[in-house]
Amino acid sequence: MMVYRRDRPGRTSSDARLVDLGHTPTSALHPAVVGAFGPFARLPAQRSYPTPLSVQILLSVYLTLITHMGKLLPKRKRAMAHQAPGKYCREGLSWPQLFEMFPDNETAEQWFLDARWPDGVHCPDCDSDNIQERPTRKPQRFRCRACRKDFSTKTGSLMQGSRLPYRTWALAIYIFNTGIKGTSSMKLHRDLNVTQKTAWHLAHRIRESWEDDHDPFDGEVEADETFVGGKEGNKHSHKKLRNGRGGVGKAIVAGVKERETGKVSAAVVEGQNAETLVPFVTDRTDVEAMVYTDEHGGYRKLPRRHQAVTHSDGQYVDGDAHTQGIESFWSMFKRGYVGTYHQMSHKHLDRYVGEFVGRHNQRPLDTIEQMKGTARGLIGKRLQYQELVS
Repeated sequence: MMVYRRDRPGRTSSDARLVDLGHTPTSALHPAVVGAFGPFARLPAQRSYPTPLSVQILLSVYLTLITHMGKLLPKRKRAMAHQAPGKYCREGLSWPQLFEMFPDNETAEQWFLDARWPDGVHCPDCDSDNIQERPTRKPQRFRCRACRKDFSTKTGSLMQGSRLPYRTWALAIYIFNTGIKGTSSMKLHRDLNVTQKTAWHLAHRIRESWEDDHDPFDGEVEADETFVGGKEGNKHSHKKLRNGRGGVGKAIVAGVKERETGKVSAAVVEGQNAETLVPFVTDRTDVEAMVYTDEHGGYRKLPRRHQAVTHSDGQYVDGDAHTQGIESFWSMFKRGYVGTYHQMSHKHLDRYVGEFVGRHNQRPLDTIEQMKGTARGLIGKRLQYQELVS
């Protein structure tokens, strides 16, 4: 059987050679080889070269793999997408798409209105739907015919009292949802062209929108705690709390993570003893939950099924028992602390923790759905600047 041989450097197309696959009958070759080179067997040969049997076998295997590759790849992609929808199926939103979505302030206002009242505008005071719309009356665009009060889309939300345009709020929400390691007030001030003071207040109001209000976790749950704060030896003398080592002078953040959903619940706690950690875990887990922790004594009296791994002995995994999931969340939180914020005051630490928890729990959603969830979280809350600095 004769097949074409690739041109060598310096040869013209007329110098193409035919290669003899050997004296093996065509019927004895792999079907893929016959199918690929059979049509060329009729062409005359200027010179033939005997091909070793090993080359025939390699060529046969190669063509077989190429034939089936198209069938294997689509199945693998579908499997990966099914196993990790948060990473492979989530639809993002680019900056050009964002600007096209919010070309002006009026469009942004309508987006906030639809996110807040998908079934039509209701009075934030009496919940009546008997509403009069007055497009030319701004900023109080609506009037309730029942209680005769004027209101806007910002009324009764964290946006109330803010002079920032709706478009600026939408852009800030996008920035916070897509910055997995957080966004500093200085970056927000530069990106939105507002003062740093305004950006700082805006950032804390967005953090306030993320609530840790899901149902208690069931199934397999990991629990752990971490320290937040710099070393006492590196602080100025007037900022040192007291002498000591390790966690002295640091804030303590406890957290639990549900393995099935990947959701996290975390908060600042007063200590590491059983009186603090046991209520924290039991309030966030169902009675049927299986809780995995390290060997810390504060978890020994948990009224839950419980298994621990002994980190001090180098044991990090024991069957299903490990805390790597919640430790992965701590790693992301610490990256934001060190790389973005550099310092988190104890006074506002709960909001920073809430920011990372809220963003983590919304990660499986499309970016636009994350933004809508944050916009809805603004409703029913207030956070004035004086509350932050007092």
